[in-house]
Amino acid sequence: MASPLNPATVTAVLGPTNTGKTHYAVERMLGRSSGVIGLPLRLLAREIYDRIIAQKGAAQVALITGEEKIVPPKARYFVCTVEAMPIDRRFAFLAVDEVQLMANHERGHIFTDRVLNARGQEETLFLGAETARPVLKTLVPKIRFERRERFSTLHYDGAKKLTRLPKRSVIVAFSAAEVYAIAELIRRYRGGAAVVMGGLSPRTRNAQAEMFQNGDVDFLVATDAVGMGLNLDTDHVAFAGLTKYDGRRRRYLTPMEAGQIAGRAGRFRNDGTFGTTGDCPVMDDELVKRIENHEFEPLDYAEWRNSKLDFSTLASLVDTLHAPRPTKRLRRIKGAEDEAALERLMAIDEISQRIKVPAQVRQLWEVCQIPDFRNLTIDAHVRLLQDIYRILVKGGGRLSSAFMIQRIDRLDDTSGGVQELSARLASIRTWAYCASKSNWMPKNNLDYGKTLANHAREVEDRLSDALHASLIARFVDKRTSKLLKGIGADAYMSATIKDNGDVFVDDHLIGQLYGLTFKPDVSGSGLEAKALDAAAAKAVAPEIDRRLTSLCGGAHNIFTLSEKGEILWGGMIVGRIAPSGSVFTPDAEVIASDFANANLQNLASDRMREYLRAEVTAHLGPLKGLRDFKDQEDALPEAKGFAYTLLENNGSVERRDHLKTIQNLNQDARRQLRELGVQFGFYNVYMPEMLKPKPARLLSLLNAYGAGGDKTPFIPFAGVTSIPNEGDLQSDKFSESALALAGYRAVGTRIVRLDILNRLSLMIRQAQDQFGKIPGADTKGRPFQIMQEMLSLLGGTYEDTQKVLIALGYQSEVRESLPDLPKAEETSPEEKTPESRDNTSAEPNPEDKPAKGTAASEDADKKTSSELPKRTPKKSSGRNDLNLYNNRVHAEDGTTTEVANKEVWLTAARGQKGFKPKGSQQHRKRPHQKGFKGKPKPAYRSGGSGGSTQKGKASLKNSPFAALAALNIDGSSETDKKTSGTKSEKKKGDKKS
Repeated sequence: MASPLNPATVTAVLGPTNTGKTHYAVERMLGRSSGVIGLPLRLLAREIYDRIIAQKGAAQVALITGEEKIVPPKARYFVCTVEAMPIDRRFAFLAVDEVQLMANHERGHIFTDRVLNARGQEETLFLGAETARPVLKTLVPKIRFERRERFSTLHYDGAKKLTRLPKRSVIVAFSAAEVYAIAELIRRYRGGAAVVMGGLSPRTRNAQAEMFQNGDVDFLVATDAVGMGLNLDTDHVAFAGLTKYDGRRRRYLTPMEAGQIAGRAGRFRNDGTFGTTGDCPVMDDELVKRIENHEFEPLDYAEWRNSKLDFSTLASLVDTLHAPRPTKRLRRIKGAEDEAALERLMAIDEISQRIKVPAQVRQLWEVCQIPDFRNLTIDAHVRLLQDIYRILVKGGGRLSSAFMIQRIDRLDDTSGGVQELSARLASIRTWAYCASKSNWMPKNNLDYGKTLANHAREVEDRLSDALHASLIARFVDKRTSKLLKGIGADAYMSATIKDNGDVFVDDHLIGQLYGLTFKPDVSGSGLEAKALDAAAAKAVAPEIDRRLTSLCGGAHNIFTLSEKGEILWGGMIVGRIAPSGSVFTPDAEVIASDFANANLQNLASDRMREYLRAEVTAHLGPLKGLRDFKDQEDALPEAKGFAYTLLENNGSVERRDHLKTIQNLNQDARRQLRELGVQFGFYNVYMPEMLKPKPARLLSLLNAYGAGGDKTPFIPFAGVTSIPNEGDLQSDKFSESALALAGYRAVGTRIVRLDILNRLSLMIRQAQDQFGKIPGADTKGRPFQIMQEMLSLLGGTYEDTQKVLIALGYQSEVRESLPDLPKAEETSPEEKTPESRDNTSAEPNPEDKPAKGTAASEDADKKTSSELPKRTPKKSSGRNDLNLYNNRVHAEDGTTTEVANKEVWLTAARGQKGFKPKGSQQHRKRPHQKGFKGKPKPAYRSGGSGGSTQKGKASLKNSPFAALAALNIDGSSETDKKTSGTKSEKKKGDKKS
């Protein structure tokens, strides 16, 4: 207590913002045995409470606000909002902050009452702006005044665009809609902003303000609540407007209000600036001058309402509320919410008629003083107050636990966005306020071991945290903000690259690194995309350079080629076949991000070019042999010409397209070509080595993606011999050259490999031979039937095989009177020749026989037909007979019956009329004409031995093939073609095929 030697003092510490008034008051309070300080905001009260706890400990500090009450038993220092100050208690020290709010039409009467009636026993401090001096001097005649100067200067910085505001700026708007719109714009162009509004819970406001204080964001968007004692480290305050709605009307800010807000800039010794932004009009010179010099009109009056109320009756309460002002410096408050609520509740007969005693009058007045946290209409607020009052009356002056728990729990929902969470928070604040009034709570108010006040506070905290997270998700791009800070600081940014390629910088996913290419994560704005690119340039570029260095020193086996012409390094795309060069000298280009080192990219490109050319050397040797053949001294001109044709067509041509050229090749030329690996097939001339999967795939890719390629290679499954002509591999989707490069040809409903087509031609000739053995069968046109082995070879159905044969030029007819084909017989292993044991290597043409076979046929040519040993037709071929394919019919009883196949296929004719098979008499005479000497004119046809006829034993006996039959050799030699009959037959066969 004060003593005569040290009497109690009342002091007003006045000055502009950033003068340390609040800090001074806290230090003075902590120097006393006890004290209380009243602050204008719950947010500021919590900040001061936390600061004092750090110095004195939680046991000595109490916090009392409208919705929160933390009062330890031995608390000495009380931090409160002005409304919640415990004025019935005695304290050595008392302080009221922002006393200029005495002129506020909503809360001014509370501040005025504290100035008139609240005193510390030893010291009283009133803190505020210089404008409050006249009113304070009138209301407290013996008050002392202290003037404090601002620690820093404040300058006007003019108007700026939102996208041009400096960092550490606070943008002030005057409605929630404006705040959200500006925050969204800041997020899009500057990375994000914190949001502070009076409607947020203190926990949410603290969390948002802390983001700005810690530097997580560089901007804060707030309402004018930021001007009332909220300490922020900001350098610039930008006004998004100069008008506000004060609960009654929209009006311009007073110079004092504008100065209070602008004064938040430049904390302590740092100078600050203020200005306008967005659609806000430019400040006039007079307003700017007043704000910079802190010169404002002094207050003429303070809002007031009588605080000494008479609760004997409702009428007495109303009369004392409207008591006249004691001095002209005071003005009776108008339009107070609690008075409006009292007036409406008194008009309800159910309520007014039941109030008989002063305690009931006091209870009704306390209900009317519940703030309208929801900011709804007065009628909606009165309905809520009516429900609360009814429960109080029914409970004997207390709210039941069931009622409170029901109201609190239904708000315990953290789903939804900013609007939904804000609405729930406003509602929970009402019940937190009620729960903080101990005289309203039931005596046994424990809910699962907790008080209802604690339960309400926990729900409010959960909603506050959810709202904070929702605000961050909506208005803050933490990743972009963090990356921009790292880029701006020019600091080393450590990147973490996961096995799946995800790239993280400081736990933020910035994109994916595929091989040497960085793909930024999906961005929602241009700023975010720029931040990601800039971060990648600093964080990912070193890793890309490391990979390029490793790639340049790697062996060939680390590279592979994809079906899209991409070069893979360890399964990752690092390059592609360049659209330049040729098949034998392909080029490569690196696929890498722009920030990869240029020199390393060039080295990597050279390394991949070496890989491609090594692949060419390893797998395209036969083609290179064709290319180098022209330089050989002993190469025959005819062989050179055809080798060049093959080279131009990448190793395969259709026989019918080059028929004349092939006819003009003599035996020596053919031998030289065979030595190069050329195979003369029935339908195509090709190189078997190039049909292997690796050479065929490489050749297809180099042609498709190299110079002039159509980027559509035909890449079937490796080793497949025949595939359906449908789906993704349908021949219509590829060019004929693409199929030929892979070693395939589209035939009907199948796409067949060239060597398989050659084997099919052999089967057809064997089937023709078997058909000729049928007694009484008409062999005109070299007929045959589809065999089971043909289906197996093509890997298709009977219908597929039919369409293949049609595509190859054969015609079919049904012969109902066709005798059954003799049952297939197999020769013993001793009777089989090497050729019959390996049927897959049998050749369709005499020129395609191995050298041994050719010599044997030449020896056989020297013998006369009379010298040939007698052989039965069954053993003449030395092969297994083929099995006829018969259709199967499934009966209803489950049995299966084979139906004899009567379909016969004929070699295509030039026309239906005058059709003559190749075995006509005029063609058989020519080899035995008198005077036939020397070499016949070379005329080797693509039909090979398949064009010769074999009609009965007489035909076999009178032809050169009898020697081969006697020697048990399948096919004929080149010398057999000296016979004009065979030549004529082959010519017809070639044209038909």
